[in-house]
Amino acid sequence: MGSECGPGGSQSRAVWCAHSEGWTTLHTNCDQAERPENQQSCFHVCDWHKDLYDWQLGAWNQCVPVSMRSTGVIQRPAVCLHGEEGIQTREVGCVQKADGVPAEDVAICEYFEPKPRLEQACLIPCPRDCVVSQFTPWTSCSKTCGTGLQNRVRFVLAPPMFGGSACPNLTEFQTCQPGPCAGPESLYSLRVGSWGPCSVPLPRTARQAPTLKGKEGSEVVKDPETKELIKNKRNRNRQNRQGGKFWDLQVGYQTREVTCVHRSGNADALSLCSQESLPVTYQACVLTKDCEVSDWTDWSPCSKDCYELNGPMGEHTRTRRVHLLPVGGGAECPELEEKEPCTPQGEGVPPCIVYNWKTTEWTECRVDMLLSQQDRRRGNLTGLCGGGVQNRELYCVQATSVDPASSALKSKEASRPVDGDLCLSPPPNTTQLCHIPCPVECDLSSWSAWGPCTFENCLDTAAKKGFKLRKRRVINEPTGGTGSCPHLVEAIPCDEPSCYDWLLVKLEECIPDNERECGPGTQIPQVQCVNSDGEYVDRQLCRDAILPMPVVCEVPCPKDCVLSPWASWSLCSHTCSGKNTEGRQMRARSVLAYSAGEGGVQCPNSIALQEVRSCNDHPCTVYHWQTGPWGQCIEDTSVPPVNSTAAGARAGVGVRGGDSSCSVGMQTRKVICVRVNVGQVPPKKCPESIRPETVRPCLLPCKRDCSVTSYSDWSACPATCKEGGNTKRKQNRKRIIIQLPANGGQDCPEVLTQERDCEAPSVCLGYRWKTHKWRRCQLVPWSVRQDSPGAVETCGPGLQARAVSCWKQDGGQADMGACLKFASSMPSLTQLCQLPCQDDCQLTAWSKFSSCTQDCVGVKTRKRMLVGKSKKRDQCKNNQVYPLSEIQYCPCNKYNAQPVGNWSDCILPEGGRVEGQLAMKIQGDIKECGQGYRYQAMVCYDQDNRLVETSRCNSHGYIEEACIIPCPSDCKLSEWSNWSRCSKSCGSGVKVRSKWLREKPYNGGRPCPKLDHVNQVYEVVPCLSDCGQYVWVAEPWSVWKVSNVDLKENCGEGVQTRKVRCMQNTMDGPSDSVEDYLCDPEEMPLGARDSQLPCPEDCVLSDWGAWSRCSLPCNKISTRERTAYLIRQPGEGKLCPNTTETEPCSLNSNCYHYSYNITDWSTCQLSERAVCGSGIKTRMLDCVRSDGKSVDLKFCEQLGLDRKWQMNASCVVECPVNCQLSDWSPWSECTQTCGLAGKLWRRRTMLQVPQGDGRPCPLQREQWKPCPVRPCYQWRYSPWSECKSEGARCGEGLRFRNVSCFVSDGSGQEEGSLVDDEMCGNLEPSVDGAKRVTLEEPCTSPCPGDCYLTDWTVWSPCQLSCVSGDDLGFGSVQVRSRAVLAQEPENLLQCPEQEWEARPCTEGQCYEYTWMTGAWRSSSRLVWCQRSDGLNVTGGCPMTAQPVADRSCDPACNKPRSFCTEAGVCGCEERYTEVMTSDGLLDQCTVIPVLEIPTAGDNRADVKTIRAVSPTQPSNSLPGRAGRSWFLQPFGPDGKLKTWVYGVAAGAFVLLVFIVSMTFLACKKPKKPQRRQMYNNRLKPLTLAYDGDADM
Repeated sequence: MGSECGPGGSQSRAVWCAHSEGWTTLHTNCDQAERPENQQSCFHVCDWHKDLYDWQLGAWNQCVPVSMRSTGVIQRPAVCLHGEEGIQTREVGCVQKADGVPAEDVAICEYFEPKPRLEQACLIPCPRDCVVSQFTPWTSCSKTCGTGLQNRVRFVLAPPMFGGSACPNLTEFQTCQPGPCAGPESLYSLRVGSWGPCSVPLPRTARQAPTLKGKEGSEVVKDPETKELIKNKRNRNRQNRQGGKFWDLQVGYQTREVTCVHRSGNADALSLCSQESLPVTYQACVLTKDCEVSDWTDWSPCSKDCYELNGPMGEHTRTRRVHLLPVGGGAECPELEEKEPCTPQGEGVPPCIVYNWKTTEWTECRVDMLLSQQDRRRGNLTGLCGGGVQNRELYCVQATSVDPASSALKSKEASRPVDGDLCLSPPPNTTQLCHIPCPVECDLSSWSAWGPCTFENCLDTAAKKGFKLRKRRVINEPTGGTGSCPHLVEAIPCDEPSCYDWLLVKLEECIPDNERECGPGTQIPQVQCVNSDGEYVDRQLCRDAILPMPVVCEVPCPKDCVLSPWASWSLCSHTCSGKNTEGRQMRARSVLAYSAGEGGVQCPNSIALQEVRSCNDHPCTVYHWQTGPWGQCIEDTSVPPVNSTAAGARAGVGVRGGDSSCSVGMQTRKVICVRVNVGQVPPKKCPESIRPETVRPCLLPCKRDCSVTSYSDWSACPATCKEGGNTKRKQNRKRIIIQLPANGGQDCPEVLTQERDCEAPSVCLGYRWKTHKWRRCQLVPWSVRQDSPGAVETCGPGLQARAVSCWKQDGGQADMGACLKFASSMPSLTQLCQLPCQDDCQLTAWSKFSSCTQDCVGVKTRKRMLVGKSKKRDQCKNNQVYPLSEIQYCPCNKYNAQPVGNWSDCILPEGGRVEGQLAMKIQGDIKECGQGYRYQAMVCYDQDNRLVETSRCNSHGYIEEACIIPCPSDCKLSEWSNWSRCSKSCGSGVKVRSKWLREKPYNGGRPCPKLDHVNQVYEVVPCLSDCGQYVWVAEPWSVWKVSNVDLKENCGEGVQTRKVRCMQNTMDGPSDSVEDYLCDPEEMPLGARDSQLPCPEDCVLSDWGAWSRCSLPCNKISTRERTAYLIRQPGEGKLCPNTTETEPCSLNSNCYHYSYNITDWSTCQLSERAVCGSGIKTRMLDCVRSDGKSVDLKFCEQLGLDRKWQMNASCVVECPVNCQLSDWSPWSECTQTCGLAGKLWRRRTMLQVPQGDGRPCPLQREQWKPCPVRPCYQWRYSPWSECKSEGARCGEGLRFRNVSCFVSDGSGQEEGSLVDDEMCGNLEPSVDGAKRVTLEEPCTSPCPGDCYLTDWTVWSPCQLSCVSGDDLGFGSVQVRSRAVLAQEPENLLQCPEQEWEARPCTEGQCYEYTWMTGAWRSSSRLVWCQRSDGLNVTGGCPMTAQPVADRSCDPACNKPRSFCTEAGVCGCEERYTEVMTSDGLLDQCTVIPVLEIPTAGDNRADVKTIRAVSPTQPSNSLPGRAGRSWFLQPFGPDGKLKTWVYGVAAGAFVLLVFIVSMTFLACKKPKKPQRRQMYNNRLKPLTLAYDGDADM
């Protein structure tokens, strides 16, 4: 293979010889002549060939039916519905891009792109026949006598397409004979030809030269000085002729030919045409001159003088001027201006100015806009926080340059607001959600217990005053709000303070004195030195403190009374002591065993079993320091100003992001000493060491001045022109506040907008034509008309011209091109005129009618006068022929007004909105409801029911009516209920609060949140109950109550009781009693116990201690134990029971596993002052026992389980943002300039999309009200007159029409009414939008015998190619046609061919064609095709589905009462049956016998009669019985018996056999029964009855 790119490479392949069975053999076994090539040349394709070669796609060939491809013969379906599937092919080749030469190898293009497809499916539409309309009525006979022709024509509605049948003849002829002619029939007619070209008459000198030879030379040749004067005068006249330089008017003449034609069409001598006078064969004309224009000017500079990469292109223009206007039907002027897009060329083109959006600062975040209507906080907006809304203002400015030198110069321009349309980028948002941080209140712990009496300062113990302190700590630091916590320390003055003291840890065992085993002894206390905060310190520090003394105790001897140890001291009854209050606490013990009575220590009385002591003996005078709020940050002059970061670091104050600080200041606050429940006291009463600071450093924010933009450019003065409007126009400019002042900065200026009068009133740039006087009437040269009979040289018809000039509306002269472009059509430059002859009467034109002074009874007149010598001629004074005045009665105008159209939308009065700062609309308070007005237009008609101005009816054009726009009402819910109690008293539970529906929303109010089936919404949060907050507290055991009383011993079985209460636990211990269900019932101590009261000398043990903890994990191998200790030794011979008790550990019985359980997240919790925005969701951690019970967290904490969960997380509650709409736009212009249906519209756009549960947008975004009704005046053509060939019967002539003023209501449903032309005086002289008004046009009047084509019909409606309403995709078409008309039967062969033409169109309509049939009349009926719009047509309906129109029978149905059926056989009329002959033909029609079945209401219901009824006899049946008689026809229309006749016969035969059989059985003599049978028959009836029932 070749290694380089391009041709010249080679490809090789292996070639071998194979046996027919597939195995390889020797090459010699194969025919060498048939051996394939094993090498070929190839083209090596490289990547750069992609730019040289490409696929060339040929056009798709004609669509060929699929059936033709397979069979070669077109097999059209019998009925074509949607079309036939076909295939079309094309040629695809690989060619060189440069010259289209085919490539060496197709593989070159295939290397880069797959070969395009060569075939595609296509649809061959069904053939569409030509569709024509119905024939018009027959025309009148072409002759008044003799034999003539009548014509009727039809026109083409749809052209033949896709191989459909061609259009039929559009004309039908029939001869007519109105009657015999009285004399010989006229065979000749005078015909005038068309006017010839306009010719210039010969120069006067050439024509008059022969006649001037005999005259004096002085009259022919003037002296040179006279010639020069005449020449200068002519030049001045030519220059003063306004507009004369813009056309070359040359008046000439034209002639026409007059011939006499035979009705066969051949021309003959004029003498054969009998006519009094021949028509005029000459007339004056204007030589045809085409419009002449100058060359194009150079292209103007590009309107865009800067460079912009993707911006819009500029435009440049070139123009040309009119040199000569067209006259005499010459070619119209071409376009005088051309425009082309352009971009500036050349070097040094500056970049275009770019405009960007700028924004002001965001306004303050406002929460009040999100409050619903029912929110209580609407009354007091202070302190609101959370989610809110803020907005800003947009303005467009010129972008600043990157170059710093130029940017300094343009900074002022850059900040100047410009028109917003100059900013092409999408505008930024003007509204956004914001967040005001909610203040976090200071969260404090509970007070600690009062501490010991300690010195204020342990380093200075000189003062003898001391304080007892109690403290609390800050759990959650406050943010926002006041930003400070209440006091954390309270103090009580006390005496004998000390900084260190001994703490009794425990008492050791009681050791009897004198080393005895029992009896009195002492307990040595174990102590630890602690400071005032309870912390262990060195024992040396307590050297000055009093060391606790050993405690006297007693070890009971075997016969002694045994007492239990003292219980713990109870809580102090009061927190302080006063005159009437004193703190007390007590403890108790009980008797465990009584003494023997002899030799033993006796038990004390019951009073000795309790002890009481004083506690909290300090006075109830509590003091604390109270701080006031920090004051304003005041500049500290002693500290130099530094930057904000250094200042913050120095002041120890964090710099908040976004706040700039300029210097360090100082803040102070007031600190006073307060006695609780009293008020301020001297500072010495409070401990000085804990006094809060009164001064702290702070950061001073920088002053911020108000910042405003420069003034924008002055707005443009309005360019609109209102006639008669002399009001001064205004222009204004504005500036925008970018930054509001803060921290004492400079205030904003009060004036932000300025207004001034426009310097010059706006001028309407308009153009108008100005006409000048008509010139002298020019006649056809005498040499042309001198041979005409009656011609006079100095008078007759001629042509006169006038000048036309272009003027501005404000009075200045303008170029002709401006009027050609902007003004109405140019007035005519020439007109026909008549130079009166000597005997002619000359009159002035009619004056205008005088105005009416009074309606109904007055008159108006117009006049004209005789001119010149006509005043003296008698024939001119004949008022009958030449009236000099005309009188018309004034119209009797009566007007009536009536409403028209629908009522408008309900429109609120302007200025009803409530707006906030910077056009921010307060949400929920926008005035969008209340009382408004709706309007209905009034229309005024005159007595002829013509539309007139509404002022004629003394109406301002409207009637108005008050209306109500209902105000939106938001969903109203109740306030939140109180939180329920936590569902669990230990561990995690939930607490719930709810709202319920008070009022549903209506009229587009805020929707309700999702409610449950009882219309409530809930909020559920997890809660955690401290398992230790409620505890069981047991009082000491009561005295034993021995059941088996042994009076001697006072021992044995007994019962002890005690009171057990559930109490709320506090830091100081259990306090108040609560309901028992709040405490864990499993942990409730016993309230009574049965036990053995030890007898004297019995061993006495203490109560059992707590069970030891089972080792984890729980298993039955491990055990737990509890112990008791010995209190009294047993006597001799007596033993003590075990002091240890053991039991196995059992899971979920006495041994438990513990694990953490995390609750679900709560709903997002907001501050009470917030509506939405950032909140916190929480969850709880619970310690769960293996049996599923929640227990105190300490059980899990003691095991050191991993706590990996986050308990709090931030969350967001979507803000209920109401929809906000813009202000209503100004009212638009009226949608129609006149008529009844005009509307004024105003619209508003959505500024803020509703979010969350915000109020949805009102559905009404646009409003309308009617315009005042104005009559629609328009010029309208009258129909063309008949073609008139002046002075001849036929030939070329003119037809005329007028233009009149019509008034209508603009609906297009009525033609309008004719009114005076004065009503259209202000309108452009145009008809149907065409400025050129054509009132006459040439035409041809056919001569008798001519065969000619009619005018083109109007274009038919646009029609789509579709089936069953589905467009087939072949486009739309419309058609027009010309039919043939003939007047002589002999000339039909000379008629031209009929014509039709089609053109594509848009917005076509689908039409369906259906066969329609009429009622049968005898053996025929009408069948026609109808279009879906109800038009009867020919063509379009499928011929295969055409219904039968004729059903004639052979032989004919000539029998009485017979007719030909659709089956083609003779049948009989109703009530008659057919009687057929043997060969199957109808023989006669006979009356059918009638079986009458009476109805239930008939009095003869039990009578059945069969009678013959005459079909002609009138029925006397009662009303409602029509159709109750059945007429049975045994013979069918073909004369054969009907099937039901055979069925009735078979049924009658079966009935007859049944009757005979039953008669036989009834008459048969029965056998005599035997006795046994008689006996059996006594029981038979019951059996028969039963059998009968069973059979049933």
